[in-house]
Amino acid sequence: MEEVRVFPLTCAVQNYAWGKNGLDSEVAKLVTGGDPLAVIEDGKPYAELWMGAHPKGDAQIKDNRIAQTTLGEWIAHFPACLGSKVKDTFHGQLPFLFKVLSVNTALSIQAHPNRELAARLHAQFPQHYPDNNHKPEMAIALTRFQGLCGFRPVEETLAFLKCVPEFHTLVGNAAAEELRCSMGDAVRTSQALKKCFTRMMHCEKKVFVDQLNMLVKRVTEDGAAGKDTSSSNGDLLLRLHSQYPGDIGCFSIYFLNHVVLDPGQAMFLGANEPHAYLYGDCIECMACSDNTVRAGLTPKYIDVNTLCEMLNYSPAPSASKLFPCVQDASDPCVSLYDPPVPDFTVMRIQVPAAAKQYNVAPVDSASILLVIEGDATATSVAALSDVTLRRGTVLFVSANESVSLHVTSPSGMNMFRACCLL
Repeated sequence: MEEVRVFPLTCAVQNYAWGKNGLDSEVAKLVTGGDPLAVIEDGKPYAELWMGAHPKGDAQIKDNRIAQTTLGEWIAHFPACLGSKVKDTFHGQLPFLFKVLSVNTALSIQAHPNRELAARLHAQFPQHYPDNNHKPEMAIALTRFQGLCGFRPVEETLAFLKCVPEFHTLVGNAAAEELRCSMGDAVRTSQALKKCFTRMMHCEKKVFVDQLNMLVKRVTEDGAAGKDTSSSNGDLLLRLHSQYPGDIGCFSIYFLNHVVLDPGQAMFLGANEPHAYLYGDCIECMACSDNTVRAGLTPKYIDVNTLCEMLNYSPAPSASKLFPCVQDASDPCVSLYDPPVPDFTVMRIQVPAAAKQYNVAPVDSASILLVIEGDATATSVAALSDVTLRRGTVLFVSANESVSLHVTSPSGMNMFRACCLL
């Protein structure tokens, strides 16, 4: 096996039911290079593109002059490609999984454990929690992207308790009053929020299904009569109920912020942060783990007790959930999304139309480069030959290697690069 340090990848597509179909999906557009005549399997959701070395979706090396192997196997043979710090810190493993998601229907009320909880869950329930790693993750919008993230300001939840009697029934008078009286005391508010959320999530199924049906009927009739249903968050309620009828997760919209990201905006989801993806396309980067604790809006395994115990019950406005990117001081084409975890950093590289040459600078980490828009020829002393870059091309770049791009598209290029900047 020849040690080549820059090479293209063929990446795994995951056809989960919640994904978008056909060329409505950014995943499908990237896989086909945006060719409208490309063969797309009708009715098959193109939900996720996995760019990394995770065992469930290990990328293939896309160069027939290299012995056919996966990225994970390549890294095992040549761990120095990770960079010395990354190799030593993460025990010879690529520490991140890079993805593109195309979300058509809501993707579970969930949170991810910290390392301590992940180790405990994996030891107790390995069939549901398959590794002992934490799973912080970041979503960067490619299209307008909607999600739920973090607990709303208490004033907003109290307003829903007042205006949505069905929601109030599930929480109960005592817990609702405790939340109202906790205003101004952060510790008491967190405790009261936990009590309210837990009471709702543990409500007897017949009770919450009956209340949900009553609420949906009322909101539907009010909407048909031309009444404003925003005080019941009516539009979002009806959308989630149409996707997951009779699901307790429909009521989570009264606790969690509805966050809308414009292209290029991001949200970071640290340990114990409640969230759900609702609709849109995004870049996602995460620690290389498959640990997710779910409690609604999903057909997958639900672990309500663990979720209610683990969550961060600190209320904050939706605007606070936007994660800022910063301009790279050394390269005006690069914006950095650098979260407060060591596992990954994402760079957005926007090469302007006037530039015909661009150098992808070396970093002391293996990186994965995804082309979103644009065409170029990539050259590197670490590659077997030049690589043609187009929409959907995925390139693996070993640590401390640079790649020179000769840009051929008149509109420049838009790329994302995942790496680990220790």
